[in-house]
Amino acid sequence: MIKRWFFGVALLGLTGLAHAAYDVQQLMAELAQNKGGRVRFVEKRFVALLDKPLLASGEMSYTPPDRLEKHTLLPKPETMVLDGGRLILERDKRRMTINLASRPEALAFVDSIRSTLSGNRRSLEQNYALQLSGDSRQWVLVLVPSEQGIAALLQRITVSGTQSQVRKIEYLQTDGDRSELTIEPIEAQ
Repeated sequence: MIKRWFFGVALLGLTGLAHAAYDVQQLMAELAQNKGGRVRFVEKRFVALLDKPLLASGEMSYTPPDRLEKHTLLPKPETMVLDGGRLILERDKRRMTINLASRPEALAFVDSIRSTLSGNRRSLEQNYALQLSGDSRQWVLVLVPSEQGIAALLQRITVSGTQSQVRKIEYLQTDGDRSELTIEPIEAQ
């Protein structure tokens, strides 16, 4: 009986070590293996002044290390392209280009996603404290702003996924409004 109890405790300890062994460095290494691709997304934005969430859907594509495109199809076509240090927005036949170097808070915000997708821990840690839970099969990475400009706008970003695939991104603003972006890979044809 004592041997079984001891074996059980030892097994629990090993299981705990296995979970403890999965860390931010391993997650970043797996994310860095991502070759990019296209996904479908559904975005729900919860705004305090509205009775129900705003819904949007479309496709996104990522080309490592720094190109991210978001093509919203519903409810209204809109395109956002993040390419290096430029953010290009197109809506209603209007186009706006933002040089992110002139807006450090915006750059830090968009880099949170770009750096997560590329597995760039160093870039993330410049503006966020990282908290990881789970294992490679199902992980949750919480980014808590450490830079005051970002912290004034954002409480946290929660990114979750499986292995090298990001499946959900949640933004919680300091005013309580929040956004959830659910991501599904598009199968290669």
